[in-house]
Amino acid sequence: MNLRLLALAGVAVCAVALPLAVASAGPVRDEGHAVVRSLIHSSDSSAGDAKAPSAAPSPARSPLTLGLGLATAARCGPELSSPDGIEAQTCVMTQGEDTWARTYYRNATGDDLDSVLSLMGPADRTVQMHCVVAAEDEPALCETPRERTRGDLAAYTAVAEFAGRSGSGPLLLRSGSNSSAPTAS
Repeated sequence: MNLRLLALAGVAVCAVALPLAVASAGPVRDEGHAVVRSLIHSSDSSAGDAKAPSAAPSPARSPLTLGLGLATAARCGPELSSPDGIEAQTCVMTQGEDTWARTYYRNATGDDLDSVLSLMGPADRTVQMHCVVAAEDEPALCETPRERTRGDLAAYTAVAEFAGRSGSGPLLLRSGSNSSAPTAS
């Protein structure tokens, strides 16, 4: 009985530590991810707002330097899992003057899935990223392009939705960044 309790405690610790390990060791850019397409929607009609984010933030512009480069703040929702085998945690990320959404996930369903990650910001601005979630039981991530932060950081929210490929199935999991405590990495 004690062995079962220790095994269960070990699994619980791994479930909590895994997203944190991915968050601290994972790549900041979306290189190597299976990105299908990116859509940028805006209620603002000015052409300057629809431009793609810059390739690299300038450390000279950032108020968040720690002497080692730019600090990245993450405001994450809870780690969620579905009975079907998809696990996810979704965050609003901020580095310098840039903000973007990131979801950490693990797909143990045995099937490829589609995911839509949305970053919603002030003035009805929404950035969406469509990602293919491979049928692998390995941790992975999907993130939106970076945008220059506009307004209050608390006005940004991220939501990731996971469903069967090509709309051929029900919504399996919806994960949001509804936590209020930011963390720095």
